[in-house]
Amino acid sequence: MATNEYEVDELKMMEELTINAHQVQEEVLGEILKRNAETEYLKGFLNGQSGKQLFKNNVPIVTYEDIKPYVDRIANGEPSDILLAEPVIEFNRSSGTSGGQPKLIPNTVELSKKRAAFHTLIASVLNKHFGDLNRTGKSMELMFVKPETETPSGLKAGSVTTSRFKDNGFRNILPMRYTSPIETILCLDINQSMYCQLLVSFIQRDEVVRIGSMFASALLRAIKFIEDHWKELCSNIKTGYLSDWITDSGCRNALSLIMKHDPALADSIENICGCRSWEGIIRKLWPKAKYIGAITTGVMRQYTTALDFYSGGLPLVSSFYACSEAICGINLEPLDKPADVSYTILPNMAYFEFLPVKKDRVSMTQEVQFNGVSEQESIEMKSNNEDIEAVELVNVKLGQFYELVVTTFTGLYRYRVGDILMVTGFHNNTPQFRFVERENVILSVDADKTSEADLLKAVTEAKTLLDPLGFILTAYTSYGDMSSTPGHYVLFWELKVKEDNDNKEFDPKMMVECCSRMEESLTYTYKIYRQQNAIAPLEIRVVKQGTFDALMDYYVSQGASMNQYKAPSCIKSKEALKILDSRVIGKFFSLKAPL
Repeated sequence: MATNEYEVDELKMMEELTINAHQVQEEVLGEILKRNAETEYLKGFLNGQSGKQLFKNNVPIVTYEDIKPYVDRIANGEPSDILLAEPVIEFNRSSGTSGGQPKLIPNTVELSKKRAAFHTLIASVLNKHFGDLNRTGKSMELMFVKPETETPSGLKAGSVTTSRFKDNGFRNILPMRYTSPIETILCLDINQSMYCQLLVSFIQRDEVVRIGSMFASALLRAIKFIEDHWKELCSNIKTGYLSDWITDSGCRNALSLIMKHDPALADSIENICGCRSWEGIIRKLWPKAKYIGAITTGVMRQYTTALDFYSGGLPLVSSFYACSEAICGINLEPLDKPADVSYTILPNMAYFEFLPVKKDRVSMTQEVQFNGVSEQESIEMKSNNEDIEAVELVNVKLGQFYELVVTTFTGLYRYRVGDILMVTGFHNNTPQFRFVERENVILSVDADKTSEADLLKAVTEAKTLLDPLGFILTAYTSYGDMSSTPGHYVLFWELKVKEDNDNKEFDPKMMVECCSRMEESLTYTYKIYRQQNAIAPLEIRVVKQGTFDALMDYYVSQGASMNQYKAPSCIKSKEALKILDSRVIGKFFSLKAPL
């Protein structure tokens, strides 16, 4: 694909950064320490000095709980320079759905500029592979905001995406690049926002060249929403009038400028949505779309089977790796399958260190592939009290597992992000990583330790039994049931029939076999304890369709952002568990202990 001169410059910059990764990292750390050495936090460890070795020897590796007192003091009105030299303009609030409570992360003017530059770089990489789609059409990207809160000091606290959508720079490009008017994005009622964003994307369906959302889960939520509302959406298009239940004044005003009486368009969409099977529905609704952009790595991989079914063969593109704490990496090969995606770390965005994760035969087992080699690896995080030396970015080893540690310009020093990554290769002198799992998501009922990646592997193996029978596993989660002795694993599965056939029911024997297949795919330790009856048989509870939408609604009501929501792999909330249990339509258990 042809790229313009500006994009060539962006890609050239990427090459220079990755070639000079060591030097760039040295400069980044030097600048962070030079700026912030006099802060109360760093001064306690460095006495106002800024040497790299002093930093590594004296500054501890920490978690959010260690810096939270400083963040709280800034939120309560103390000067920002107790933690960072640059003024804090707002706080970014993490979703809290990956495990743990939402965190407040300081944001600055400089970080906002870095994020804008990051999105420009992503666009350059995508344009290299797909052409400049902004010149030929628009993106149908689902975007939502959460209400911002205000700290006692008057600083706003909201999600990273809310901050981006309210930025003037984004609002200026919105009408040219996206189908959704800003009023529909800023609408706080998620159902009204979703309805209006989908409606305008239908009206502009011949202009849509890209489908997207932050995470794959939101796209599947949109497909379910269309299933429930397509007749009403078509009625609105046919008559040119918006449904009365859309009461948000911003939405109504924006839609009044777009909607018109269009029976032919309504009939076309009705014919598509009225088909028996919704296989390929995304490509049918938006026929000019070139790809689907959404994060489908990590826990989001559970949604790829359903997205493949609906996509009609459109590539699923995971463009970047970032978190509330830091901008981390970019996918330089956007056409790679979700299971093969690796992210190239951007050495100018933060100072990166990596805590080695040791291999251990009694922990996670997964098939690792890199450079054409496939072998069985198992990993276990070293306990916190072991002496672990953090590895610099350019010194990581191919095929090894690490926990990510970042030092940023915004007051995070040797901060454990909690993500486990595997080195899959190098781009120039910069390592590429595959996201493996969140370090703190563990399912256990005895001495067993089942990680997020363990669980995904076992579910992936088991759900292959569904495919020949015409079922799709659209979502899952789990918890350790300790209500009886011994405890056992419980998996909640939401299933969908590929074709619209209300008479098709899942086979109980198949579901029992799925339980057994899962157990056979779990770790060595799990199987030993099952054989000894220290763990009771694994259980799968099938839930009604729409259950995981209700679960998302619950977490959003508790403060999670729709854009940042990730269905937890392991349920910790009693209220969330009640939502799942109230919608169970079938319970199945493994009949035999795995060998």
